[in-house]
Amino acid sequence: MVKTSFEELDKMTKNRYEAVLIAAQRARQVNALRLAQLERMAEENVTIDGRKVTSLALQDLAAGKVKFRRLGEVK
Repeated sequence: MVKTSFEELDKMTKNRYEAVLIAAQRARQVNALRLAQLERMAEENVTIDGRKVTSLALQDLAAGKVKFRRLGEVK
């Protein structure tokens, strides 16, 4: 299992608390996708990633795969 350090996340966000909120939102998205895959499992041959959604969310955030915008920020 790959551990994501908060030092890596501090580079992406203003502080750790913001990183936790962003990762929590991403974990919800990953969980929703996983639930949709579970519903299709009876009909199709679907493989589901067994890793924890929070770990996946933190890894995605550290890798720069998660795009976010702060409130009041203009593109």
